[in-house]
Amino acid sequence: MTERVVVGGAVFDQGRLLAARRSAPPELAGRWELPGGKAEPGETPAQTLVRELREELGIEVEPLEPLPGQWPLKPGYVLHVWTAALRTGVPRPLEDHDEVRWLAPEAVDEVDWLDEDRPAVAEAVRRLVSGGARHEAAPNVSPRSGRDDSRP
Repeated sequence: MTERVVVGGAVFDQGRLLAARRSAPPELAGRWELPGGKAEPGETPAQTLVRELREELGIEVEPLEPLPGQWPLKPGYVLHVWTAALRTGVPRPLEDHDEVRWLAPEAVDEVDWLDEDRPAVAEAVRRLVSGGARHEAAPNVSPRSGRDDSRP
């Protein structure tokens, strides 16, 4: 049986991690995840991440690197997680989410993460705290205005 890849994004900005609360499907509603979605045929994980975060949260990200490991989801699906840096936009729930939050490393346990996301969240936070993540690779400079679009 071929597994379909779901790409989650450990999105970093100003030393924080982005979390999104699911609104659908009903069995996942109210729990938090690293946002992302299913890869389309012929799409790379990085392309999937950029497309999904644009569609679901209205943001542009720069994929950085994959986290080690993969996590089984429902039958036939497997989660791969990539770190990413916010480049432009303010995340807002557009599809499948009803809330988003930026979490400092010490606050990540304040939300009820989906079980499948917990190992990736732990690794992402470890990288944030240790400085091992390339999360501040470049400022969030708007290509149109040239101004810094970093969010507080």
